[in-house]
This record gives sequence, C-alpha cells and structure tokens, in this order.
Amino acid sequence: MNISFEWLKAFVPHDLSAEAVRDLLTMHVATVEGFERIRAELDPFVVGRVVESEKIPDTRLSFNKVDDGSGTLLDVVCGAPNVTVGASYPFARTGTRMPGGLVIEKRKIRGFTSNGMLCSPRELMLGDDHDGIMTLDTDAAPGTPLLDVLKLGDVRLAVDVLPNRPDLLSHLGIAREVAALTGKPAGMPAELAAVKGVKRAVRGESSESAGGVSVTIEDAADCPRYCAAIIRGVKVGPSPDWLRRRIEAVGGRSISNVVDATNYLLHGFGQPVHAFDLAKLAGAKVIVRRARPGERIVTLDGVDRALSPEVLVIGDGNAASALAGIMGGQASEVTGATTDILLEVATFSPRVVRAGRRQLGMSTDASYRFERGIDDAAVARMAALAGGLVIAVAGGVIEALIDVGAKPTARKSVLLQPTKVGKLLGDRVGSAETVKILESVGFSVAKGDAGLRVTPPSWRHDVSRDVDLVEEVARLRGYDRLPDALAGSRPSSVPDHPLYAVGVRVRDALVAAGLCEVRPLPYIASPDSGSLGAVRVRNPIGEDEPYLRTQILTTLARRAEYNLSRMQRDVRLFEIGTSFVVAASGDVREEMRVGALVMGARRPSHFTEAEPPAFDAWDAKGLAELIARAAWRGARVDITEGSAGTLWSVAVDGAARGVVRSVELDAPVWAAPAFGVEVTLGRVATAAVAARGTHDYSRGEIPSVRVPRRYVALPTTPAAEFDLALVVPDGVPATEVERLMRRTAGETLESIALFDEYRGSGIPVGTRSLAWRLTFRHPERTLRDKEVEGRRAQVLKMLGQELGISVRAG
Repeated sequence: MNISFEWLKAFVPHDLSAEAVRDLLTMHVATVEGFERIRAELDPFVVGRVVESEKIPDTRLSFNKVDDGSGTLLDVVCGAPNVTVGASYPFARTGTRMPGGLVIEKRKIRGFTSNGMLCSPRELMLGDDHDGIMTLDTDAAPGTPLLDVLKLGDVRLAVDVLPNRPDLLSHLGIAREVAALTGKPAGMPAELAAVKGVKRAVRGESSESAGGVSVTIEDAADCPRYCAAIIRGVKVGPSPDWLRRRIEAVGGRSISNVVDATNYLLHGFGQPVHAFDLAKLAGAKVIVRRARPGERIVTLDGVDRALSPEVLVIGDGNAASALAGIMGGQASEVTGATTDILLEVATFSPRVVRAGRRQLGMSTDASYRFERGIDDAAVARMAALAGGLVIAVAGGVIEALIDVGAKPTARKSVLLQPTKVGKLLGDRVGSAETVKILESVGFSVAKGDAGLRVTPPSWRHDVSRDVDLVEEVARLRGYDRLPDALAGSRPSSVPDHPLYAVGVRVRDALVAAGLCEVRPLPYIASPDSGSLGAVRVRNPIGEDEPYLRTQILTTLARRAEYNLSRMQRDVRLFEIGTSFVVAASGDVREEMRVGALVMGARRPSHFTEAEPPAFDAWDAKGLAELIARAAWRGARVDITEGSAGTLWSVAVDGAARGVVRSVELDAPVWAAPAFGVEVTLGRVATAAVAARGTHDYSRGEIPSVRVPRRYVALPTTPAAEFDLALVVPDGVPATEVERLMRRTAGETLESIALFDEYRGSGIPVGTRSLAWRLTFRHPERTLRDKEVEGRRAQVLKMLGQELGISVRAG
C-alpha cells in the first residue's frame, strides 16, 4: 500500500518528519518496506528574484542580476521574453543537475558571464511550456527552496499490509493509527471542505428506484449493500491540481476529474468506487447478479472475457456492464462526452469476488480490498462523500441517492479480563491504560463486573477473541516495552513428534557436512517421469506449477538449474519436505522425505588445492549413509547396488527407504554431473491427531527413542592402528564386512574406515580388494602390541569363517 506523507498529514496534522512516521508505523502498525522522495530532483532549486535586467543588443537575450539569497547578486543570461524586474522564478545555481541530466556550469554567452539559469516549466519537467521561464506567484524570500513554494515535495511510503488488516489499505486507516500513537486528532483533509452535503438516500431492502434509475440486488449474500448516486450535468475534464497531485503521490496516473475522484475515495478512504456513464446503461437499470452461461464482457483494459455463473456482475437491462468488485466494462465507460453518471459504492462478498477474479485471472486495487473486507458500515457515508466530491471537481447536481440492502449490524463484543493482559505480556498493564489504548483506535469499552466488554469498530474484521485485544495493547504500547527477563516456566511433558525429531537430526548432520538447506513450495510444472502420476491442485498458487510433486529431487533439480543459469557451478543443496505419492489404487499418500543434491567441487578452492576434486557417485552414497544413520540411530543400514536407473538403494533394517541416482539437468556443457539422494523418513498422517477432549499420540513409523548424550573426556592415551587389505567376493557388500569387523574387534575399537578399492591384475576373478584402517584405543592405558595383534587375528579368523574373505597377498 502506497501512502503519501503529505496526504496522511492532511488527515492527521502532526509535526513528525517522514522518517519518524516511517519508524513509528514499522514499530507499531505494519512494516514500511519502501521510502521514496517524490520530485527529489527539485531539491537543489531555489527561488530567484530578478533585481536588474537589460537587453543584449542584436539578440533575444537579456543580462540580469539575480538574488538567490546567498548575499551576492549573480550575473545570469536568459533567453526568455518574460523576464521582469522584481519577479521571482525557479533558479538553478551553478553545479545544479537538471531533471533531464544537464549540469549547470558557469559559462560566457555573447561576452557575458552566466552564473546559473532561470528555469521554464519544461526544464523542470513540470509541463510542456518552454516559451518562457516559470513565474512564481509568491512572496517567499530569495533562496527559499522551490519545493517549499510549489508544494510538490512529498514522500511515498510503501507499507506492507498483512491480509488480516484491510483497514490499513487507505490513508484514513493509517491516519487512525498515527493519531492513536501521537495523540493528535484525526479529521478530514482540508481539500474536502468544499464538498457539500447531499440529499437523504432512498432506501430499499432488495430493490429501489429514484431519479429514473432502478437498482436491484438478486442475492443479498453476494452483495449485502449497494448505493448509487445519480449525478446529472457533469463536465468531464482534467482534474484540479490538488487532486492530480494526490493521485500521482501514490503512484497513480491522473485520467479525468471523475475517475480521479473515485480513485481518491479508494486510496484515501479504502472504499472502491466505480463511475458508470448513465446514458450507456440500458433501461437505466442496475442489476447485481451472477453472470449467465456464455455471457461475455469487454473490460476497461480492452480484454474480451468469457464469464461463468461463478462471476458476479453489474448488469443493465440487456447485458453485463461491469465485473462486480473487480473492474468496469468498456460499454459503460465514462468519457469526455459523458454528462450523466451513476456512482457505485457497494460492499460485495469477499468469497465471491475472490472466486470471480481468480476464474478470470485478474487482480485490481478494488478486488484486493473487497477480498479482504471493507468497512461495510461506511458505505452510505462514502456514497454521499463520493457524490459531493464529484460535484466539487466536475460540476453537476445529485438527482438521487439510492441505498439498497440491509444495514450492517454491530460487531460482536469481546470479554477481556484486565489481568489477562499482564499475564500474556509479562508486564503490568493497568485497566485504565488498556481502556485508553483500545479506545484510541476506535474500540468501545464498557466496564462490568465480569471484566471489560469491548466492541470492535466496523472496520476491524480481525478482532474476535480476547487475545486479539491483548495484541492491540502490546503493539500500541510498543513491543520494545515488553520485558526481556524470562519468567518462571516448566518444560513441556509432550515429546516432539518423531518426524520432527528425526528431521532435526538429519538437518544437523547435513548442515555439518556443508550442505545448504532450501525450503521451496512442493509444486511442480508437470508430473514426474516414472511416477504413477501427480495430483493437480484445484486452486494452485500459480498455473505454471499446478501439480504436487512426487519426488523432492525434482524440486532440487530446478534449484540447481537456477544456480547454473547464474554461473554457480558448485551446488550442495538439501531439503526436508513432503512428497505426494499416488498409489496404484489411486490413493494419495503424503510422505516426509529428505533430498540432497551435490555437483561441482567437493570443497572450496584453497591455495593448497586450486582445483578440488568434484563430487562423484561415491560422495552421494556417503551422503545416503549419513542421512540414514542420522535418522535411524543404531539401526542396520544397507546400501546395495541399484537398478532401473538408480545407482544404489538404501535399506534400513531390511526395509527400502531411498535411492541414490544421477540427476538429469538442463545444464550447460561446462557443468559437472549432478548426484542426488532421496530418503523417505516416514508417512505424514492425514487423520486428525485426536478427537476433541481426548489425547492420542502416535509415534508413527520412527520410534521416538531418547538417547542421552554422555560426556566423554578427550583421549589421553595413544591410539594403535593397522590396515587390512582384504580380498572380498563381489557378492559381499562392504557394509557387511564392516559390520562383522565391528562386532569382532571388541570395545577398544575406536574407528574403522574404508579407504581403498582395487580391481585388476593379481586379484582373482569375481573378487575385489578392499582396504580398511582400524584404530584401537584404551581409555586408561596404552595397548600392548600383543593385544592389538590378537584383535587383528580374531577379526581375520571371523572374516574367513563367515564371509570367505582372505588377506590380500603382497
């Protein structure tokens, strides 16, 4: 939401700077994401007064003495014919950069030195007039900043308004907050003082006629209230300067006085207003209805749109004239020839507006506000204000004001215990302070024996519970006033969900291994190849990615391609998220998975290693083992040769859990191969955790085993290690060999590492040579050679007996 600082100041006069207002809003209301000075390029210009002037012979030039407030009269040569002694003009001193980029320099012209320039409107980009310099109608002293005289300077604040606070989508909404925070009273802008009151509205429940126009609402659920102002004799033309500046200050474009008046109501008061050319409404009828099957409309943006009954329209006697709450139609557009108009000020169902604009693929300032909810109690008041404003800027008379629909009821009150405020905030907040804070932003508070009975104002749709009121107190007091001391508490007796706990362990392990976590949305553009299909979301966030993914590696592959397109060849990514698997029966199963993708250099380059080795399939296999051991602590992990396009399969305690495979990418020729790991951690339950009033905690597929961390002192005794080069049959996995060695070596075994594989001459066919390094250490004494040799002999004996493995000769 763009907020003009000067427009805001017109609602609530104050003496704060734009920077102070920015900080105040960010601290108490909503984050101000943007801060832009409007017409900042005119900051260097000042008021210059011509003290002396004489014509330069045989030219159209004049030589002038200009007072710029510096105390020294400056010599200035000017070619404009309207230089007058005693008049004031915009003046650019030497060194000033013009809006067009030209820098004013001291130079000689026809033998006369010129120290600056008197400016025309076109040179200042304030108009197209370049025939003469711009005369200023002001008594301001020479040297006064030009922006102080022209009142063109403003600051545009971009406020990040969250969906639960649609009341902040206007200058009035922000002004209410500023008034509450500063203690200054809020009121109507001075430019609206000329707006006259209008006649009393003619009311009807579902239909009413007046001024030769009838208004009908077919379904009150779609449109609870519709007000129409019938104005005749308007003259459509350019807007007055003050209105044009207001619209441009929020980033809009001035169109005409009538259209700008409707946009003034939109940005100033948060009420969308639409103007129809009354002569173009067939039968002088307004019918709020659903679109008919096959009906079409050409909207104001020139697009011919096909409509469905899902869309709410404003129809006349023959066809649809506008998309209710979204956009008007070209057939009833206000033009320069328009003399009679109908102003629409209404409230539409947020659900219906959202469904209609999504079905049409549109989003407008009006639909954005209707979707989130407007102040329905202000509709009639806004209709009268809109009519009066149009008359003030475009002339004409209001022939009738029609109000159809039920008046809104007051919002439900909320009971607030004053003690609960302090209990939730951890700070003492008196009842009187609570009442004062809530009343400052429009809440009505009634004190009773049961507590404070608080009624939200009509524009606050987000307040329905006492905690919402506590939040209001907290933010308006200031979050910085909350105590930072920790109050007494007790640990929870509810354990973490097993899937969450295993996710934490896996995340810690992968981050420690140097991978970066990504958290993308689980949507893809098309079903994954090789899967049984993917589920298409009925209302996707974007039509370019409407499917739920079945594999995490699909998402990681797109992230890797994104990095490659930006010349980042070294990628180490992982994600812990959900995938949606479609079974042969058609059922959809949501699974929690971890995926990892690596490619490029295995580690950053260093002066000791200018070109580190690249990731290979063995690194991916190691990642798979790391993930499995972190997820299932103490379980048996088997990584066997894969099939059907996979490098390896990952099994835990005999159950298949994941795969390791090469990842196909749309990659440049210089990109290294990519390898991926995907492991299923468990199934996400789709049923409710427990019925209301009961407790039911399921541990799921992963047992929640609490393993205490024991303190182990740093070793003080030396280690003893030896290498074993073994001839291992091809059918015996290295993991099985390692498992047997761990079981046989005894409790003094500290570590075991596979560091070499060899196939070739000297090795029998059907076998390969694997080399391990075994490290032993006793925590209290040095191991004797005899003990270490005994361990070695025992390991070799068991390997030969159980797996048929022998020591490699030579």
